[in-house]
Amino acid sequence: MEKFNSKKTRVQAGELPENKNLQNRATILRENKNDGNISVTFSEDDLEARADFMPAIGNGEPITSAYVSSILERLNIVYGIREETIQETILRCNRERKPIKEVLIARGDPPKDEIFEYFELTPTPGTPPSEANDRIDYRSLSPFVVVKREQILAYKRPREKGQDGKNVHGMVIPRRILRPEGVSGGQNTRTEENHIIAETAGQLVEHNKVINVQETLVIKGAVGYATGNIIFPGDVIIEGPVSDGFKIYSGGSVTVKQTFDVTDVITKNDLTVAGGIIGRGRALVKVGGALKAKFIENCRVACRKTLTVETEIINSSIYAMDNIDLGDKGAIVGGDITTIHGLRAGTIGKKSGKPTHIHCGIDFTVQQEKEKNNYQFRILSAKLAKLKELMAVPDQPPEKQAKMKELLHRLEEEQKKTGQRIADLLGRLEADDQAQVEVTGEIASGTLIEICQIALFIQEPLRKIRIRLDKTTGKLVSEPL
Repeated sequence: MEKFNSKKTRVQAGELPENKNLQNRATILRENKNDGNISVTFSEDDLEARADFMPAIGNGEPITSAYVSSILERLNIVYGIREETIQETILRCNRERKPIKEVLIARGDPPKDEIFEYFELTPTPGTPPSEANDRIDYRSLSPFVVVKREQILAYKRPREKGQDGKNVHGMVIPRRILRPEGVSGGQNTRTEENHIIAETAGQLVEHNKVINVQETLVIKGAVGYATGNIIFPGDVIIEGPVSDGFKIYSGGSVTVKQTFDVTDVITKNDLTVAGGIIGRGRALVKVGGALKAKFIENCRVACRKTLTVETEIINSSIYAMDNIDLGDKGAIVGGDITTIHGLRAGTIGKKSGKPTHIHCGIDFTVQQEKEKNNYQFRILSAKLAKLKELMAVPDQPPEKQAKMKELLHRLEEEQKKTGQRIADLLGRLEADDQAQVEVTGEIASGTLIEICQIALFIQEPLRKIRIRLDKTTGKLVSEPL
């Protein structure tokens, strides 16, 4: 029977192997220091036991199964013993006469936590850009999480049953009982059995584990690289400036509380700007409702309802489906102004400035469609003329002639349909023959005023005047206010 010196059993502090979770090391030395031996290390909670197998030196006794079994008994290792691994390692260590370290000789069963059910927020959309990709437009990245109506915001994680564990000494390791703090539904959400769902589209905001969907996006500072382009299904309120190059798309209304340095803005409802709108010549503003601003400069603006400007419209192209109102003091200087129901201003044009053209009574959406069809008609006419030249060439193969006749027929049919569309659009072009232009100050010379395609060129300045269409004479007439 193996002999051991029990007094030489020790736990050596500070002799940790590479596995930092292994904490306690125990070595039972044999009487002859040259005999083979093992050193056992226990992990945290004694879930694992690992052994370093040290071969015999010189004429020392090799490691035997009985020696190892006695150590396991002495150290109370009774559960999860890996007998096959131990035997293989004993043979290899004795044969190769080399230390074999960190051999897993026993492993217990870790406890499984019991987790109560809770609602977990779904992953937010969006992927961070790769640093290697230098083509990323950082203006397209946004810190706001925008959700759709009926979108699932959180899933209920079901309760997970726990289980007690057991260490290598056969002792029970109690399971933990966890109650995670899940999220709960707040404003504009509804909670169903297994989901929290958005009842409206908007910005997802989580505060103190309560998730809300806000129908209005409020930006306290500036719109820039910190916010990215603004794309939002509801109302947008911007309290700071808007940097050049950033776009705003809103499914509601947009309110800007400072001057608006606009690149592109499209809003389904109203646009209200406390300061002015500056476009630098390339800006596009589309408003589905009414527009109010202090001034508009170097912009292209399309507005479905009344466009109200406090001071001036400068070198801009304005299209209004309703009317344009600059009050008694507002000025229009340069550019093209198109409005269905007329306009009111203090002054129009400037002697030394670019010419100003005013178009009233015309539906500009129909006008644009007509111009598109006119262009298509001209293209078809050119194609037909070229085809007829080719068909006039003598001695052509019959198959080629047949194909050209078939193409001729198709082009003529298409040209006929395009002509019919143009005629229909012409009938809908004049939208309001009662439209008027009222100016409480002066209309400068060089200004062109057009109502229902009847034009009046202002050769001499006119003051405090109303211009309208006289349908009996088919001319524009002016009368004092």
